[in-house]
Amino acid sequence: MYSPAPSHFTTGDARRFDRVDTWVFDLDNTLYPSDARVWPQVDERITLYVMRLYGLDGLSARALQKHFYHRYGTTLKALMIEDGVEPHDFLDFAHDIDHSTIKLDPALGEAIERLPGRKLILTNGSRRHAENVAAKLGILDHFEDVFDIAAADFVPKPERTTYERFLARHGVDPDRSALFEDIARNLVVPHDLGMATVLVVPPVLDPFRERFEQEAVKEPHIDYITNDLAGFLSQQVLPEAGRAA
Repeated sequence: MYSPAPSHFTTGDARRFDRVDTWVFDLDNTLYPSDARVWPQVDERITLYVMRLYGLDGLSARALQKHFYHRYGTTLKALMIEDGVEPHDFLDFAHDIDHSTIKLDPALGEAIERLPGRKLILTNGSRRHAENVAAKLGILDHFEDVFDIAAADFVPKPERTTYERFLARHGVDPDRSALFEDIARNLVVPHDLGMATVLVVPPVLDPFRERFEQEAVKEPHIDYITNDLAGFLSQQVLPEAGRAA
């Protein structure tokens, strides 16, 4: 596992930000820090849904949920394939969480607002969840739109068709866009399509997430790594993007 020191890492041949006019952000564990306690709540709700659906105890439901996640990419995709679960019901249940743990992030909001061009959210969650969380962070108004799992026809990242559908729907030129994402494997296709890629990792290990999801891996499809998104935007992205303005 590679940890950026102190906060940011850039590959030698990283794609530059001076050509970027569209900024794309994942939501969960990217736009908010782990201490916001958003994802643990969603994860627990998913486990509860699996418990009720299959009549399982908590440990068995948790094991099945993680099996589904590793096999299908998301629990929702597994439940749709295996049992024909209605996706909107699942998403409404999974995202019925307490948002009071989310704090305003003025530094992040200012940095995103200053980015030149369009800003979009690309998430495997629901539009409602993305809007609720972004609103609590104080950044929702900076985004043009949300491309959620329903817009992707319930095909989750990292499937190539999801990124292609997103680019087509919003008229995004991948060679002039950048994607910020917390899971390394979700950056493989975007980089292949031409996007600049930024991996956002937590500053310390989050016990509520699997270790592989937090690895600051040095791979050819990752241009940058940061454990401080607001700082990375203000210190590295904005000065470079500003030179092109």
